[in-house]
Amino acid sequence: MAYVVMATGFCLILIGLYGSLSNRNLMRMIVAFTVADTGVNLVIVAVGYMSGRTAPILDAAVPVAEAAVRIIDPVPQALVLTAIVIGVGVTALMLAYVYKLYEAKRTLDIGKFTELKW
Repeated sequence: MAYVVMATGFCLILIGLYGSLSNRNLMRMIVAFTVADTGVNLVIVAVGYMSGRTAPILDAAVPVAEAAVRIIDPVPQALVLTAIVIGVGVTALMLAYVYKLYEAKRTLDIGKFTELKW
């Protein structure tokens, strides 16, 4: 199951990269970056998955002596949770920039913003 999730994550990363490089519309580029971000999160979750293990909660079901071999490492899950929050913030910031650019030029075509070049 982890291989299917990892392959799906890599496919999403490739789709996101292709979409961000092939589109000239800024909104489509933001959606493509979000798709790639979701793919990265899936890959991190798939790497952290270990079959036959339980959640990292120490109680009567999992004694402390056997915790190292019976629970899943919670670090990848915490990284993905943090990455989701950061991804939402970055997406909101990109959308705000696109809104301001649209107010200034009345277009979302990235080719129309030539005065921003060096």
